[in-house]
Amino acid sequence: MSQAADQAPAPKIVGAVANAFSILRVLAQAGEPMGVATVARATNVSVSTCFNILRTLASERLVEFDEDAKTYRLGAGMLEFSVPLLGVNQVDLIRPELQRLSVDHNSLICLWQITETERVVLVDRIATGRNVRVDMSLGARLPVYVGAVGRCYAALAGLEQSDLEEKFEKLQWQDPPTFDDYLADVRQAKADGYAFDLGKLFVGVEIAASIVTDARRQTRLGISGINIAGQLPRDDLERLAVDIRNSADWISETLFGVSKGVRQADRRAAVPGPDPTPIQRPKS
Repeated sequence: MSQAADQAPAPKIVGAVANAFSILRVLAQAGEPMGVATVARATNVSVSTCFNILRTLASERLVEFDEDAKTYRLGAGMLEFSVPLLGVNQVDLIRPELQRLSVDHNSLICLWQITETERVVLVDRIATGRNVRVDMSLGARLPVYVGAVGRCYAALAGLEQSDLEEKFEKLQWQDPPTFDDYLADVRQAKADGYAFDLGKLFVGVEIAASIVTDARRQTRLGISGINIAGQLPRDDLERLAVDIRNSADWISETLFGVSKGVRQADRRAAVPGPDPTPIQRPKS
């Protein structure tokens, strides 16, 4: 294959391959054997196509077929692909996605480990492109409720407002927001799945972030995109935030066993109804 073809920006998606992966994901998330019709409904793949794909996967031992129950489940053949990844550092598995985010948005992308002592620790950072940019040292520590990651964390913490305000009063910012503004950002983060810090944590720095959770809805990692203020137009900053959120969803599903669609459903449930006062985003 030529280099130009290999680097084509919009490759054609092969439907049969995409359907096969959808079927494998459904079987993995179900955790129990499923019949062809059930798999077809869950994947929006026709029953006949689903049947043919399942039979092909069974021939490769990626799924197992129960002749008596007429059901399928993941097979031992999947271990051929998963065993090489066992024991691999999670940061190493996530890094290619961080690199993609950095290239696509010309931003510094940071990965934060969330500790049980309510701190975030910088465990990886990726910077590509030629723009002048900020940087952070690996191992840097911050309180978990501060900045854009902190707003996302607070959105998932389930604290009473008085308890959150007590946490807020202990935070240090270069340009401190009011608690009312912070609370509005936290509520918006719960609905959006991402948050911003526009020059509050560090003056002259704009941050977009989201949170990775596990199957118990516990926060595990934070991902942030960091730029010098004004370097990205507001629409591009918003696109960065959405992309980081989508990456956090994918990592939550792929590495931490969150069922596909659960995080999106949680956000829809968090969208304010007609009664609450609409939350206005701060303007850059």
